[in-house]
Formats: sequence, structure tokens, C-alpha cells
Amino acid sequence: MRSPYSYPQRVIAHRGGGVLAPENTLAGLRLAHARGFGAVEFDVMLTGDAVPILMHDDTLERTTSGRGQVGTARAADLARLDAGSWRDERFAGEPVPGFGAAAALCVELGLWANVEIKPWAPGGVAVAERTGTLVASASAIAFSPARVLLSSFSPEALRAARVACRLDIACLFDALPANWREQVGAVDAVAVHCNAARLSKAEAAAIKAQGLGLMCWTVNDPEVAQRLFDMGVDAVCTDRLDLLSPA
Repeated sequence: MRSPYSYPQRVIAHRGGGVLAPENTLAGLRLAHARGFGAVEFDVMLTGDAVPILMHDDTLERTTSGRGQVGTARAADLARLDAGSWRDERFAGEPVPGFGAAAALCVELGLWANVEIKPWAPGGVAVAERTGTLVASASAIAFSPARVLLSSFSPEALRAARVACRLDIACLFDALPANWREQVGAVDAVAVHCNAARLSKAEAAAIKAQGLGLMCWTVNDPEVAQRLFDMGVDAVCTDRLDLLSPA
């Protein structure tokens, strides 16, 4: 059995700054650091011209001043959008960051990063594989191996990432599937990340029995976090950086 994967903190900042800053932005990463968080999670998707950027949705409307599909847009055009005003006017003009800028900021601030590989869904398997390859390759250049963990819901993206690099990988699941062990083994994953609301005590025990790290998302209640820790969960990802301590 492998040595259990170790997270740098028990509480990880979701999408950078959670609800206290616009998600997947440099402002969010700075806010997490200012609040004492040493570990952050964010999403990386490819633009239409294959540039990795921080973005969660397939479309631009919810978190930017733009409209349309991320996977058909050019990175230069996305860089001119406002990705901050939707959260608060204090963040007006905050740009859509490229992955390179976000990774460099993490290194500068000493932040450990869970990089979620987020393929643009309409692109299907081909885009998922390309996203896994490019994000993994860029991560291997930007981070030292101990300071980054790649994760994804997409088996295709994770398999491509494993071919591209030897960085640590986590399998992301909403509900734990019956074949989770096979999926973990296929990419030599060191951890499993699950929806906190759908993980049972027995499932947590089974994951830990395999020597895997276990993180749950998205946990915004300290009592829920403690219950999960008592079940053997190693870390939780939170939007409420004001309610859960990074310690």
C-alpha cells in the first residue's frame, strides 16, 4: 500500500477566494493568502486557441462581462473582459487570468494549488484530452511537484494528464461510482475528491483503506467540516473563508 497522501492544510480555499472575491481570479488568490490560507483550488479550461485560463463555466455570462462559449473564444479577447464586477464593484476590472499568471502568483505567495482540469464540455473527448495534456504540461513547468495536485471529473483529461506528466492526481466524483478503484488505478491517483453531501462513512473508510487522500467539497459549515474529519476525511474545500479557519 502507498503512503497516505498528505494535504498541506485541512481547509482549502475554493476557486481562490470563495465567496469573498470573484472566483478563479488573481484577486481571489491574494485574498486567500491574506486570510492565512496556504492552499487553494481553482479551475483551468482551454480557450478556443488552446490557451489555459482560469474559468469554471463553459459560458462567459455568469462570471464575466462577456457572452458566448469559452471554448470558441480567443484568449486575447477574454483578457479584456471584466471578471470582477459580478461579485462586487470593488473588483471592477479584474481580468480573466491566464493559468501562467495564476501559477506564478501561487509560487510567489507560497500557495499550494489544487488545479482542477475543467474541459470545455461541448468539445467532447478530444478537447478533454487536449485540456488534460496542456494543463498538466504547464503545471509541471510552473510548480514543484509537492506544491500542486491535479484533479478532474473527466477520466479522459486525467488519462491524458498522466501521460503528459508525473504530478500527483486526484479523481473527482460527485457520487462515488462502483468502479472508483478502477478509475483511480487507471491514472495512478493519490487521492479522491468527493461531494461532501453524498459521501458515506463507509465510503470514506474504503477510500482511506486504499491509502488514498480524501478531500470533500464544498463545505461551508464548521460543524459539517468536523463531522467529515471525524469520518476520516483529510481536507475540505470551502467557499466561506470567513467561517472556516485554514488551520
